[in-house]
Amino acid sequence: MPDASRPRVLCISFSDINADSRVLRQLAVLAEDHHVTTLCYGSRPEHASDHIEIDRNLPSLPQTLSGVVKLGLRRFRSVQWEAPATRVAIEKLGDRQFDIVVANEARALPLAFRIAGTPRIWCDLHEWAPAERTHVLSWRLLVAPFMRWICAEYLPRVDAATTINESIADMYRDDFGVEAEIVRNAIGYRADLAPRPVQEDTVRLVHSGGAVPGRNIEAIIDAVDELGEGYTLDLYLIASRDGSAYWRGLRQQIANSERTTLHDPVSPEQLPDALNEYDLGVFLLPPLTPNHRHMLPNKFFDFVQARLGLVFGTSVETDRIISSLQLGVVTQGYGAQDIVSAVRALSRADIEQFKKNADAAAEALSSRADIATERGILDRLS
Repeated sequence: MPDASRPRVLCISFSDINADSRVLRQLAVLAEDHHVTTLCYGSRPEHASDHIEIDRNLPSLPQTLSGVVKLGLRRFRSVQWEAPATRVAIEKLGDRQFDIVVANEARALPLAFRIAGTPRIWCDLHEWAPAERTHVLSWRLLVAPFMRWICAEYLPRVDAATTINESIADMYRDDFGVEAEIVRNAIGYRADLAPRPVQEDTVRLVHSGGAVPGRNIEAIIDAVDELGEGYTLDLYLIASRDGSAYWRGLRQQIANSERTTLHDPVSPEQLPDALNEYDLGVFLLPPLTPNHRHMLPNKFFDFVQARLGLVFGTSVETDRIISSLQLGVVTQGYGAQDIVSAVRALSRADIEQFKKNADAAAEALSSRADIATERGILDRLS
């Protein structure tokens, strides 16, 4: 039975929280002083006292025939209950009551407001919900208007809202009148790590993350092949579950590259240790959506805690931080040649200075400030 002295929190995330580092960090804070029930795909995460599992094959958007028709007709008030995952969640929750509901991403808001009783609601919006996948035509035509309706309908009524950076917080303020606080995708401060010296004969590039189309991993591999002698690339990739043609093609490209090595993925907690032996963390994300243009991703903070120099494609938030703290270089474009030009211009001394600057900035760019923000929200809502 739940401890009656501890507020009851429901954490909703239409993801597998065990593989969602942002929500895992959030959950650790929730569990400090609360009895936490998770509702998500996959098994019970660490720190959850209770768990409601949703079959990972159930979509969190209304992708049924009736759902697609209602999306097309803009019948949003009705279609909000059409997503198969939402229907099952409503059934499994029944009349259970909670003191606080944390809705991760806007798509969880209708369910959060349907919970029995009158819980306080905190929406962690993560990124800009109305343009999550607007580079996909069907999403842009059918889902984007629905996401905008959800935000307009529910965000003015939440008790707290958070998002990843100031640029996106400004967008939520301007479009929906909600004052979102900032909780970045930062990881914990690794005081035990220090910059490794750059080898005399080799600059070691590294990239980590999901092996999904659009992440431009192919360009990084092409770049290290063109850079030639004295450069290597190591990849820590999370493969797609379906063994997609993209993943198979990427593995073949890696196999054909004499300078690229593929590693098994490591846990978020172990990633800074694995990355620490390298020199430059590389990431180029073409700006296909507003979220791409305003990105501040997990790997940015992973690279900083690992004390690496950064080579990033241009985007609003990362440009600002890299420039102000002298953490690395921003490429002019998003192709292999842009990486080659940026990296070739760096001396060994430049790279070592970037790594020292990352070391100096690591505490400020850790999750400490974000955890304080989350604790402050919970103090107000409890």
